[in-house]
Amino acid sequence: MANQSIARQVLLWQLALVLLLVAAGSGVALHAVHRSGAQTARERALDVARTLARSPGLAEAAGSADPTARLQPMAETVRRENKVDFVVVMSVAGIRYTHPDPTRIGKTFLGHIDGAVHGRTTTETYTGTLGPSVRAVVPVLGPDGRPVALVSVGVTNRRVDALVGAEIPLVLTVAAGALALACAASMAVHHRLRRQTLGLGPVELRRVYEHHDAVLHAVREGLAVVDAEGRLVLANDEAVRLLALPADFEGRHVGALDLDESLAATLAAGRTVADQIHLCGTRALAVNVSPTGRDGRMVATFRDHTELRALVGELDQVRGFADALRASAHEAGNRLHTVVALVELGRGEEAIRFATGELAAAQDLADELTNAVSEPALAALLFGKHAQAAERGVQLTVTGGPSTDGPDADPLDALAARFDPRDLVTVLGNLVDNAIDAAVSAPPPRTVQVTVGVDPDAEGALLLRVADSGPGIDEPLTARVFERGWSTKEAYGSQGRGLGLALVRATVARHAGSVEVARGPGGGAVFTVRLPAAVPRPRSEEDA
Repeated sequence: MANQSIARQVLLWQLALVLLLVAAGSGVALHAVHRSGAQTARERALDVARTLARSPGLAEAAGSADPTARLQPMAETVRRENKVDFVVVMSVAGIRYTHPDPTRIGKTFLGHIDGAVHGRTTTETYTGTLGPSVRAVVPVLGPDGRPVALVSVGVTNRRVDALVGAEIPLVLTVAAGALALACAASMAVHHRLRRQTLGLGPVELRRVYEHHDAVLHAVREGLAVVDAEGRLVLANDEAVRLLALPADFEGRHVGALDLDESLAATLAAGRTVADQIHLCGTRALAVNVSPTGRDGRMVATFRDHTELRALVGELDQVRGFADALRASAHEAGNRLHTVVALVELGRGEEAIRFATGELAAAQDLADELTNAVSEPALAALLFGKHAQAAERGVQLTVTGGPSTDGPDADPLDALAARFDPRDLVTVLGNLVDNAIDAAVSAPPPRTVQVTVGVDPDAEGALLLRVADSGPGIDEPLTARVFERGWSTKEAYGSQGRGLGLALVRATVARHAGSVEVARGPGGGAVFTVRLPAAVPRPRSEEDA
């Protein structure tokens, strides 16, 4: 039985219990019918005996010279009409005046008559000449109130059993109907339970639960289940961490869990979603929602896109290096051909001046970047962005901002230990990309100015400022630029793609910093980021 499905085990237990209950109920019902039949026979015998004992002339006939001749016909008539088995009229000494069997007349009555002799009515079950019977003995009172005769009326047990037997088919019919209904209900429960448990047995169901629980808590992605009413019914540990869910989240509507409005609306909508980015606190989450196929429930997965964006930033850095190397290789090839041609033409001095001039220009750019930004990741990022900007006709310049004096005058040397370089790449890379796009959309001269330094007005906070020569951002739009789904490209006439600035805000907020946008002196946009030095950088998994 242990290998059978839970539904089948429940069905067998239900059927056994139903059979037991129906059998017990039928037994109780039959016992009640028998008791009722015996009680009915007793009451009938008592009523007939009382009626006959009070009949006019009965006392006179009992005291006549031949009481049998007068009482036997009366007694038999009463017996037949009332469907009793015997009506016996006797003397107070117990000598029968009447009996269904005439041969018994004149003989002593079998039974207890002491109570009736003293004027009391008695009932009993006694085995007499006709077998076991339920009988009543009633005194016949004379004019002086004293018993002058006795009347006994009885119903044999055979008649009682016959009365009970007539009720047995009804009892059995009711029992059979109850059994059929109970079996039908049990089968309905069996089919429903089989569907709900997928026909699995206890061992299989326990194994499925253990596997489900192990997988649920082992996956690195957040996973949650939302029912058709928008209530959160399940979430693994990673989902609780990413969404900052309270301990009592189960059964609560997603709109009441202090989630981002757009994220809550997506979870409650019941629609399929693929890799949609949502902000949750300081995190950018990639959300996927798909139906389970049962009861309108939806399964949602959450991936920390903030970490993915950091990896994308590193890829952008590598891509920037590749673009810079490609552009440098192209330019180097052209310059080399020029130098070779000058040598072949016999103009060696001009070839030397040309070559050294190009080397000086490249060295000046490298010196400019390393002097302004000594942090390797940022320097590499800006070197690549410089090449990208040059290819698009934009002049990108990098300067060191206001700094403190002393041995720690270089801002990034002092702050590199406090901030994750990947976060700095995310912030500065997105701001520079937006600035280049904005500058390209404006007429020449197209410029992007990047400032990296320490802000003395903000207690030594790291200052990142990116200004462009683009059309700028109108004042009414400045409150929306950091919303998910909005891009600076909206301000320049194209459709927004909407994540870069939202990630900037999320990253800055994680470091308890601030980010502002304003219109510069030339009309372009100026983004200013301040990251307080007093707040240690969040630990990454590699640091753990």
